[in-house]
Amino acid sequence: MKTLYVELGERRYPIFIGSNLNPQELLESYIHGKQVMVVSNETVAPLYLDRYKAALKNLGKTVATCILPDGEKYKNIEHLNLIFDALLEAGFNRDCTVLALGGGVIGDMAGFASACFQRGVYFIQVPTTLLSQVDSSVGGKTGINHPLGKNMIGAFQQPQVVLADMSQLSTLPDRELSAGLAEVIKYALLGDEEFLVWLEANMEGLIARDEQLLAEAVYRSCAHKARIVANDEKEQGERALLNLGHTFGHAIESYLGYGEWLHGEAVATGMVMAADLSHRMGWISLEDLERTKKIISRAQLPIVCPKIPLDDFLAYMAHDKKVLNGQLRLVLLQQLGKAVITRDFDIELMQQTILAHQA
Repeated sequence: MKTLYVELGERRYPIFIGSNLNPQELLESYIHGKQVMVVSNETVAPLYLDRYKAALKNLGKTVATCILPDGEKYKNIEHLNLIFDALLEAGFNRDCTVLALGGGVIGDMAGFASACFQRGVYFIQVPTTLLSQVDSSVGGKTGINHPLGKNMIGAFQQPQVVLADMSQLSTLPDRELSAGLAEVIKYALLGDEEFLVWLEANMEGLIARDEQLLAEAVYRSCAHKARIVANDEKEQGERALLNLGHTFGHAIESYLGYGEWLHGEAVATGMVMAADLSHRMGWISLEDLERTKKIISRAQLPIVCPKIPLDDFLAYMAHDKKVLNGQLRLVLLQQLGKAVITRDFDIELMQQTILAHQA
């Protein structure tokens, strides 16, 4: 097992990364009260819920559960209210802990619920997908979607601890594994070309679910994110780099309908668009653009999206959280392994990029 820490002063917390982790041993120090609400979904609960309930009961905790339907389309205020219903019906108090057992949707919703319930209770992340292990479980971003924009309603709510268990990835569908690899590739492209070289050498092993390789990929990704979050928790500057590919990707997700494309699939195509625009602006070479497309394709991810009317695509981009004072900011590549946040891009070139990457 490897351990990383997100350094946030008194709110410092660990990320435990390994295979067949012992939840009873690792959670004991991080549950402060007696009451634990486990939030999961209909896919994950039959696989792992009993294990975590048993561990919590062995620690003397009162355990209640809230099982939500599985999918991005349920990441909304209606289903968020089901978590509040469960907490209130169980009679839980301000000392309770909300434990998210699932992927990014469950982590985002459970975290947001914990931030709001009685104005804030304790929160623990047990991410069961690769995407949530390397991205959404770390850094405290929580929230829900709105028909006009993804993740537009939420709160920063840091967990007490994160348990990333590689053995739980064995039940992950192939498509979900690839979606997680999109976020892994993101860290390499935006800030670590050495990691990109490592991914190029090990992509087939990652696809084959080699647990040692997966643990290394999760560790390196989380280390990168933990450093950025420690420097810029509320995304006032550097943390926005973590949105490489997301402005394009969120437009794809929003237009197609949440859940039609997985988040990682949309981000993958979004990263290709970001690299393509960077090339059109003369920042990266054609060779670097092709290298970006190749590593994303090797992860079994799309590099083009379905046809979306340009006006609709641009309208969804205009709702992005990185719009500041009416100006859209994009994360683009100055070189592979070095990203920047910029308003300085040519709108016509951006439109050419969008149109060039639709099937």
